[in-house]
Amino acid sequence: MKVILLKDVKNQGKKDAIIEVADGYANNFLIKNGLAVALTNTSKKILDNQLALRKEKEEETIKQMNEIKEKLLKEKIEFKVKTGKMDKVFGNISSKQIAEYLNKLGYKVDKKQIHVNFPLDTLGRHMVEIELHKKVKFNIGVNLVK
Repeated sequence: MKVILLKDVKNQGKKDAIIEVADGYANNFLIKNGLAVALTNTSKKILDNQLALRKEKEEETIKQMNEIKEKLLKEKIEFKVKTGKMDKVFGNISSKQIAEYLNKLGYKVDKKQIHVNFPLDTLGRHMVEIELHKKVKFNIGVNLVK
């Protein structure tokens, strides 16, 4: 029997996959527990419509993230830091501080979307990766000044 999975099922497949399983397994486990529906013309059309809507929504999200990316690339991110002897910075700038700075500028960026590959503990310009979406990644400059 062919079924469409409504949820990920271990050792069977991911959500929205069409798989062939034994009739008893399909009726007594998958369909009964709401993990799948039988494959019919109607259920196939519904699945196709849902996949098309998800793809459209995903493309719209990527478009919005690219617009935010373009705006962010024009921003100058600058932190005034306290320094000691020989311009050594006290502490360092974290992804949380960068996220707070961007939020003050009006951008909704979570600290988990900011990847600081090395400590920002010296004066000057540093490159930090921002991942707004898995398909929208870019580097932005963070400047540390006295």
